[in-house]
Amino acid sequence: MIYLKHDEEIELIRKSSVLVCETIAEVSSLIKVGSSGSILDKRAEEFIRDYGGIPAFKGHHGFPASLCISINEAVVHGIPSELVFQEGDLISVDCGVVMNGYYGDSAYTFGLGNISEKVKELMKVTEECLYLGINASILGNRVGDISWAIQNHAEKVHHYGVVRELVGHGIGKSLHEAPEVPNYGQAGKGPLLKEGMTIAIEPMINLGTRKIKQLKDGWTVITADKLASAHYEHTIAICKEGPKILSNHEIIKNAIKNNPELLK
Repeated sequence: MIYLKHDEEIELIRKSSVLVCETIAEVSSLIKVGSSGSILDKRAEEFIRDYGGIPAFKGHHGFPASLCISINEAVVHGIPSELVFQEGDLISVDCGVVMNGYYGDSAYTFGLGNISEKVKELMKVTEECLYLGINASILGNRVGDISWAIQNHAEKVHHYGVVRELVGHGIGKSLHEAPEVPNYGQAGKGPLLKEGMTIAIEPMINLGTRKIKQLKDGWTVITADKLASAHYEHTIAICKEGPKILSNHEIIKNAIKNNPELLK
């Protein structure tokens, strides 16, 4: 069942989504050589609660933290730990918030220090995939048009691996709603995009193979070849005038400017 939202609901989802991005921006100042995921996670929970939200991930199906922090070959669902960040790490931070009964969800990938040119290009292309998917999110299109836009750019143009098993999703009063939004697919196929739909688009793109495996912790998903993976996510609404981005990565980008250790 796909739930269509009215303007007031979309505004509440936007407020939750902005708090997500403000949280990611806040913890970006802590991403330094010698810091750790557990330090970021502690600050994230404090920040979310201080601003009237509840961490959406903590306790969700038993997940133990407020953030997913996925490093290098980790695709998604990395559990924050005491493992210290190293020069050259690729660090994806995924965050969810529920506030006033509505969820927001967003993710951003950071490069710590001297990142290889190959990984820089992966980050750039993955972010481009996100916006190509958003641009395809117009009335009358189908979910498959979003999927194809992402897959074509990542796989056909740049020869990266596009993860199949993990997908974007609808969002609203639940963190994960219908429809699923895969990062691969066929244009013109899938559910019709209608006014009032709210979805999270989240390309997960691998430098090498698309194949993945799950670690013994039951959560962390890594690339099968242990090459790097990048992940960017926006929550958006389907509107008459076109897609409306409800999360705000500009907040994060501005914060990055103040951390000399992060790739600009």
